[in-house]
Amino acid sequence: MKIKYITIIVNDMDESIRFYTEVMGFELDSQHNPIPRVTINLLKGEGDTMIELIKTAENEKGLFSVGIDVEDMESTLKDLKSKGANITMEPIPITVGTLTFLEDPNGVKIALIQHH
Repeated sequence: MKIKYITIIVNDMDESIRFYTEVMGFELDSQHNPIPRVTINLLKGEGDTMIELIKTAENEKGLFSVGIDVEDMESTLKDLKSKGANITMEPIPITVGTLTFLEDPNGVKIALIQHH
């Protein structure tokens, strides 16, 4: 498994993009509007890991989740469940593949994604 992205729910998208590009040195990669009133911007720096900024009224602001790429969702979940992982959402299809969530002992959300 490798970390693919960190998701942050933001108050002000423009201010957040300015901070991560002008102050932190990331580059704006892409923008998505998957559903009404939700805007997602992906920013990349060095390496493969990205920052995903999401503007939505549905979630509390701040760190939302850590996204991890997996090669085989079924076998990964089987292994994690056998080790006692707290799976909080069973796999669902998304536009780029399959997504599931689990939580660490501190309540940090971990998104597992198997891309097409």
